[in-house]
Amino acid sequence: MFEELLEDIAQKNGLREVNTYLKLAAGTGAIILCLLSSSYIAPLVIAVFFAFAILFLARIDVKTYAELFVVPLWFAIMSVAGIILISGGNEIFWHWDILPSFTLSVTRESINEGALVFSRVVGGMSAMIFIAFTTPMTDIFVVLRQCRVPEVVIDLMMIIYRTIFILMDQVIQIYHAQVMRLGYSRWKESIHSFSSLCGAAFIASWDAGDDLIRAMDARCYDGKFALLGENRPVERMPCLAVLVFLTISAIVVIVSGTIPLI
Repeated sequence: MFEELLEDIAQKNGLREVNTYLKLAAGTGAIILCLLSSSYIAPLVIAVFFAFAILFLARIDVKTYAELFVVPLWFAIMSVAGIILISGGNEIFWHWDILPSFTLSVTRESINEGALVFSRVVGGMSAMIFIAFTTPMTDIFVVLRQCRVPEVVIDLMMIIYRTIFILMDQVIQIYHAQVMRLGYSRWKESIHSFSSLCGAAFIASWDAGDDLIRAMDARCYDGKFALLGENRPVERMPCLAVLVFLTISAIVVIVSGTIPLI
């Protein structure tokens, strides 16, 4: 993932030709349904749907999908562990009185709340990863402009997005140069190399910003960037698939109700 950026994957995935509005509708609709769900079942069903779409329809490599999913998943696990320990409840399974006014406990209510939060995070992450893997940012910029988002906001987003790629390129080149010179062979050298990398990346990003301003002035920038993204027509089968997915997900949200984990 360090070498292969999400934009490269989004430009070459199997759902590249699907209309951007349909992919955004599937992702945002699933996130809303995850938030509306009162049971852990519906968000997990949504996560399974998106895993199937990413791996088999978009044809994304399993390793790439797992690498992107593992970091937010660990963050969700640690957050849910904290929720379970401090939420409290009536039916106590385990408790530890650390201080007179502070107790850690595991209860039936806290486990159910943690399971609901965890499932919502997994479902929402799956939807966000689906959008990231299948929709290039250039297409999203086109959608934002068509939705009448202020031009200054879109231009600022485009500049920030371009700067991210410049910064990533500089970091990769500097890091490889440091590795070739055994800059991370020992702990002390690793600290020194990392600090040098941060300083060099900051200087490179500053110079890139100056170059961008000069390039914009040379091209008579008038306050509006040109957008090169595409907006493909809405086809029948993808539209039907999104409607079926959102309908099934909404039915699962309603039917599952408030079913607890335990």
